[in-house]
Amino acid sequence: MKPGLSESSLRVPYSRIRQLAEMAMGMEGVLKLYFGESNLPTPEFIQRAAVRALDEGYTFYTENAGLPSLRRAIARHYAKLQGVGLDPAREIVVTASGVQALHVALRALLDPGDEALVLTPAWPNGSSIVAMANATAIQIAQPLCGERYGIDFDALERAVTPRTKLVLYTSPSNPLGWVATENDRRRLLDFARRHGLWLIADEVYDRLYYGGAHGRASIGEPVPSILRMANRGAAVAVVHSFSKSYCMTGWRVGWLVAREDLAKMAAEFNEFVVSHAASFTQRAAEIALEEGESEVASLVARLKENRDLCLDALKRMPRLTVPSPDGAFYLFPKVDGLTDSFDFCKRLLVEKKVGIAPGVAFGAGGEGSVRICYAASPDVLEPALERLSAFLDE
Repeated sequence: MKPGLSESSLRVPYSRIRQLAEMAMGMEGVLKLYFGESNLPTPEFIQRAAVRALDEGYTFYTENAGLPSLRRAIARHYAKLQGVGLDPAREIVVTASGVQALHVALRALLDPGDEALVLTPAWPNGSSIVAMANATAIQIAQPLCGERYGIDFDALERAVTPRTKLVLYTSPSNPLGWVATENDRRRLLDFARRHGLWLIADEVYDRLYYGGAHGRASIGEPVPSILRMANRGAAVAVVHSFSKSYCMTGWRVGWLVAREDLAKMAAEFNEFVVSHAASFTQRAAEIALEEGESEVASLVARLKENRDLCLDALKRMPRLTVPSPDGAFYLFPKVDGLTDSFDFCKRLLVEKKVGIAPGVAFGAGGEGSVRICYAASPDVLEPALERLSAFLDE
């Protein structure tokens, strides 16, 4: 008999976003709004820092947990922006991207047959990593309550079983742009404590925040982290990345903040995945934290303008319901009567050369919607929106 692949690997679905993107990459003239990235290059001062790092010899192995200087810079970052004190030697692990931070954390917490509660619609990688651990992702859809998404705590309570090990949520949300309120965070923390669960927060988009319904946050001020509410002994972990706030998607540098036992295990797991993030990119990331505040503020101001431009255009289109996001750089309009968002996005790509992501890619509650990344420049967004409007009219 011919040897085959593992059953667990076959249970991991291929990304529907990537499936469309692969089609688009073989076409010319596509307006690309499917990936979660800006079309701005990495700021020049970060690029220069990487070149200097190469000249200075940052080409050798580092600790599995990352450069001590970068971990100290991350700790200073939390102290300054979140008012949270962290031990850089014991509670912070540098990873080769945010997705790798999530990967090593989930693999350290889940045994085969375990269950993870995942708030959705959400970036699909979380549920897929759970499946890769031979565990089961139980997706809990976030309901749209008027103009804002919420959390169905009753559904969370009903979903808990003896096999449940953790809760995973994202704030600001990809794809919803939803931001957990103080009450949301407190209730999630209380829920996890009562049931003896880990609480994993994906806070990759925390700097891309527009201040909520009342616009109280200043440009560049972060969304409050769950770490503000949790003591250092709590079963809480935060996943983060340099990709979004610093336009460093291709650099693959992220980090994990976790209780000492999980952080130690995650660092050890790094050895078996990539050993560590690339040395010179770690050094460049350190400079990004130390010198990048003005760039972050400029990016957020630009994204807010893009968000408002897109909201104005989408709200004038037929068949769309468009909640206003408080953070990240996505809109997630619901299309009236749509039952196959992948086919919708595929036809839009083929007929109008506009690439957006299907809502079905983001799990429970996502079907019937599409995700539009508004991090592109207006000269891409405006024609893309015009083509989408024409497609809806047709």
